[in-house]
Amino acid sequence: MATGMSRFSDLATELEALRSDGRLRSLVPRRLDAASIQDSGGHRLINFGSNDYLGYATERVTTASVAIGSSASALVTGWSEHHQRLCVELADFESTEAAVLFPSGYAACSGTIATLAREGDLILSDSLNHASLIDGCRLSPAQRIIYPHRDVEFVQSTLRDNRHRFARVWILTESVFSMDGDVAPLVELCEVAEKFGAEMMVDEAHATGVLGPTGSGVCEALDIRHRVAVRIGTLSKAIGSQGGFVVADQVVIDYLVNRCRTLIYSTSLAPIIVDVAAERIREIRTSTARRDALARRIAQFHERHGSHLPQFLIPIIPIVIGECHDALAASTRLRDAGLFVPAIRPPTVPPGTARLRVSLSAHHTAEDVSRLADALGWVSHRMLANGSTLP
Repeated sequence: MATGMSRFSDLATELEALRSDGRLRSLVPRRLDAASIQDSGGHRLINFGSNDYLGYATERVTTASVAIGSSASALVTGWSEHHQRLCVELADFESTEAAVLFPSGYAACSGTIATLAREGDLILSDSLNHASLIDGCRLSPAQRIIYPHRDVEFVQSTLRDNRHRFARVWILTESVFSMDGDVAPLVELCEVAEKFGAEMMVDEAHATGVLGPTGSGVCEALDIRHRVAVRIGTLSKAIGSQGGFVVADQVVIDYLVNRCRTLIYSTSLAPIIVDVAAERIREIRTSTARRDALARRIAQFHERHGSHLPQFLIPIIPIVIGECHDALAASTRLRDAGLFVPAIRPPTVPPGTARLRVSLSAHHTAEDVSRLADALGWVSHRMLANGSTLP
C-alpha cells in the first residue's frame, strides 16, 4: 500500500516549492492576552498582528442563560430573538432598512456578491479586493472586470463604453483595504455609479467600529451611506466577536434570505456570540473612548515613523519590503525584540510586495508604539547592512 507521502507526492512537491520561496505557512498555537501574545514556546510578545482594533476580543464576558449553540441554520431553528434584536440594532446603526447575519465575514462577502450579481450583470471589482470578494465574483454567473486599484477613471470609461450591455452593474470595493490600509475613493465611485445607473457594494470590514461619528465606517464618515446599495461588515474585527452581516433595503435582505447559499446552508451564529456583538455595538455607539485611544496610537506611530498623518486614521500600516525571505527575516528580528509583526506574503499580496503588516489597537500603550518605532528603525539599519532595505 502506498504511503501518504508517495500517494500525494505532487502535493509534497508543491509544499517544498513554497518553502523554498519563503511562502510556506503553518498553524501556530498562540495565547492572546490584551495587547500581548504568547506562543507555544512561552515567549510573550507585544501583538501588532491582530484585527482587534478596539481591544474587545480578549476581554472576558458573562452571558448567563444564553445558549452556547444555535442548533441549526437560520431558516430552520437557528434564528432566535437574540439574532433578530441584533439585526434591528445593526440596521439602526447603519441607517438602513434591514440587516441579516452570516456565520463569518467571508461567508457574508462571498455569498452576497455571488447571489446578487446575476446572469446578465457586470461586476467591476477593485484589483486589491479581499479573497472573499474575489471568490464571490468567481461564484457569480455575472461577467466581471477587475479594475486597477482605486482607478475611478477606469470604472467610468468602462461604464461609458459597456453599461448598455448589462442588466445591472455592481461596483465592488472594500472601504479600507485590509493589506494596504488605504481608503477607496467612495465619493467619486458613488458619483460614477449614479451617472451610469450602477449599484455600489462596499465591504466595511476594517472600518466598522473604527471610523465615522458613531463607528459605522467610512460610508458614515463620508456621509454616503444612502448612496451605497449594499454594505457588508464583520463582527469579528473591531467589534471583537464573530460573524458577518449585510445591511441594505428590506427587499435585498429578503432576497439573500431566500437565495444566498452561505446563509441558508450554514449553522447560524451562536446566541452567546450574538449577544456579545450587540453589547459591543451599543458601547461603540455611545462612547468614543476606545476609538479615541486608537486614534492617539495611530497618530503617534505616524509621527514616530516620520510619515504624514493621513485623512483617515487607519489602524492598518503596511511596510512593504519586497521579497518573501526579507519580510520573514524582518518579522523574526522584531520577534527577537519582543514584538509580533506578521510577514504578509503572496498570494495574500501581489508578488514582489511582501510586507510587514502593523495593526494597532486601543489596547496598545504609548510605550508599546514607541518600542515598535524604535525596533523598526533598528531592523531597517540591520537589513541595510545586509544589502536589504526596510522602508
